[in-house]
Amino acid sequence: MSIKEFFYFQKSDRKVLLVAFCVMVVALGVIFLVGRGNSTTSAEDADSVAMHGNTGEDDPAPGSYYAVEEQQRHLVPFDPNTADSTCLLGLGLQPWQVRSIYRFRAKGGVFRQPSDFARVYGLTVKQYREIEPYIRISSDYRPASEVYGQRSAYPRKSSGRSAPIGAWSSGRDWAQGGEMTASVSPSRDTLRFPVKLRNGEQIDLNSADTTLLKRVPGIGSYYARKVVAYRERLGGFYSADQLFEIEGFPEEAVDFFTMSTGVSRRLKINQLSLAQLRKHPYINFYQAKAITDYRRLKGPLTSLSQLSLLPDFPPEVISRLAPYVEF
Repeated sequence: MSIKEFFYFQKSDRKVLLVAFCVMVVALGVIFLVGRGNSTTSAEDADSVAMHGNTGEDDPAPGSYYAVEEQQRHLVPFDPNTADSTCLLGLGLQPWQVRSIYRFRAKGGVFRQPSDFARVYGLTVKQYREIEPYIRISSDYRPASEVYGQRSAYPRKSSGRSAPIGAWSSGRDWAQGGEMTASVSPSRDTLRFPVKLRNGEQIDLNSADTTLLKRVPGIGSYYARKVVAYRERLGGFYSADQLFEIEGFPEEAVDFFTMSTGVSRRLKINQLSLAQLRKHPYINFYQAKAITDYRRLKGPLTSLSQLSLLPDFPPEVISRLAPYVEF
């Protein structure tokens, strides 16, 4: 990529950058104005009070914003997963601690055992020792895996129905009488950990979806999505070596692909506009502009060799682009 191409922006891109710059300037101006309005610090307020000697009883005591009115404690059994604010305040907790518990529960947090309550922010050892005997956590908040996840506790009766998704192993056998049976591996989750291809097995690169691609050794969800996305941009692969154009693609995975089908979508090079041409990974802005200029000055192209005299089309570029072009 040349320097002039790196700093080139289309007209629409320049408009977006201009709008973003204006919004940023306005935001900085608002922050500056608001900051000036609230520039008085707490230290200056304290100095002002000290200078004027204002110690009347009507003035709040220092830190009164966080202080709470002394109230009688009511230590009663409670479930921290369902207790309301009245109950929690009655235990001697501060309002900001109660709000912290509410936020924790709102985000899906669960107290699964009494010791979890000790993690409440600001709770002292003395407070926890006083509260611990009254903590009652319902069994509904136990992890489901502790109750239903033990296979030995609930033995499964054999039946003619097929095993659930993720329980089938890769090998399938035919039993007598024409019925199909499968060996079930309870510890194998084939959705998250698909069975990998063995040496000598291959899949078609241009028709495989992400599920099939994840069966290739060395390819997980990340590279499976990358392959499908790049294949869509190209219009199809004509060689498995094109996979190395994906950054960091594992070299050992290439041997598991075959090219049963070829390029499925080609560029109508004499009809597409500059913006449409440059969307292809093998055509940059200056190459697309050279094509449109050539069509405008000399007419439709009949062969890519007509572009070989242009500096933006060396032989390697033409050979790489040839399978994707139609006239």
